[in-house]
Amino acid sequence: MKINKIHHIAIICSDYEKSKQFYVETLGFKVVEETYREERDSYKLDLAIGNEYQIELFSFPDRPERPSYPEARGLRHLAFEVDDVEGFKRELEEKGIEVEPVRVDEITGKKFTFFKDPDELPLELYES
Repeated sequence: MKINKIHHIAIICSDYEKSKQFYVETLGFKVVEETYREERDSYKLDLAIGNEYQIELFSFPDRPERPSYPEARGLRHLAFEVDDVEGFKRELEEKGIEVEPVRVDEITGKKFTFFKDPDELPLELYES
């Protein structure tokens, strides 16, 4: 048995238009396909990072909030590799996104920081 790679990450949002704008316009992900599924009253937005399809953004009516603090068991955060953490941080802040101070990973020596999407999903920038 062999797993080749992570195929995609699915994110359920509370406000589809707001999250779509955040991931497409703020973070610059490319729209691969957008589908409205009437039977579920749900959108599915397929997004690419670079040239690879990687994120599915879903909207479903009346979804419960995700507990973040104290941190719940399960997936902790989603991390994106970037060339320049401090530069990307400045760009996000210019767009009105609150970003934590840049820190250095004591194990790898690489810079990283955290910010949140419109539903408070913790996102990390990690320098390549």
